[in-house]
Amino acid sequence: MNRIDRLHAILTHLQSKKLVTAQEIADRFNISLRTVYRDVKALDESGVPVIGEAGNGYTIMEGYRLPPVMFTQEEAAALLLGGKLAAHMTDDSVKKHFETALFKIKAVLRSTDKEQMDILADHIEILRSRVPEEDAPSQHLTALQKAIAGKRAIFMLYYSSYNEQVSERIIEPIGLCHYSGNWHLIGWCRLRNGYRDFRVNRIKRLQVKDEQFDISVHPSLKDYIDTMTKGHELQEVVLRFDKDVVRYLENQKYWYGFVREEEDGDHVRMYFVTGSLSGFGRWLLTYTNGVHVESPATLKTQMQQFAAEIKDHYQ
Repeated sequence: MNRIDRLHAILTHLQSKKLVTAQEIADRFNISLRTVYRDVKALDESGVPVIGEAGNGYTIMEGYRLPPVMFTQEEAAALLLGGKLAAHMTDDSVKKHFETALFKIKAVLRSTDKEQMDILADHIEILRSRVPEEDAPSQHLTALQKAIAGKRAIFMLYYSSYNEQVSERIIEPIGLCHYSGNWHLIGWCRLRNGYRDFRVNRIKRLQVKDEQFDISVHPSLKDYIDTMTKGHELQEVVLRFDKDVVRYLENQKYWYGFVREEEDGDHVRMYFVTGSLSGFGRWLLTYTNGVHVESPATLKTQMQQFAAEIKDHYQ
């Protein structure tokens, strides 16, 4: 990236946040702090009202705006792909806002780029698997985002699958997390007096309260996730797959802690790390006699137990 392009990118970055540190700019553009200071000074001398100084952070004077942003073909294509994924992984409350945002983006594209966007839109699809009605996407993601950003408590009616009951909860939300094909709300539950993980599509009713809570008493979402994952002891698993089975693993192996692999004659030896041997073993059942457990011994025992249960079940 030449300096002119970098200065424009730095200006865009400064306008994207309330306060931006010099180190953040250096990390994003892979430049030294000294170069950051020179670039910010150059922006200031060119008439851009940069407020702040080295060591504290920078911001742009309120009211200053860039002229209409121009996107490259690659940036526009990336946003289109993001829109397709948003339509697949969010709910209607988010989709409609993403669609209007994409229309605004297309409005500032060159004619040739608009044509490319139209062509790509007809040639990219994200297929949604069929899900039971009770597991269909909710309509709460936009409201939850507003509650999190505004540090507001929420009232909700939540369906718990383990006891098939609906309970009233007041939650202090700290973040949203997407995993295992679903959105999850992480927050402090006043009813249970502890942090809880709620499947968003099991929220039957949601109301954002006027009451604000003190976010500083809660961990960040990243810190909470780190704390939860540190509590699980990981174990190494070594497997030997028949080569004619390996092609069926594709990307599945990465979901189960794949680390590396090596060829061994007619087999491929693979190394994994997992926090649940039981869950890992149930995945291995998919490959029947095409996989051999080399270690640990406890997983071998687990697989023998699964095999015995299946034999008893079908006999």
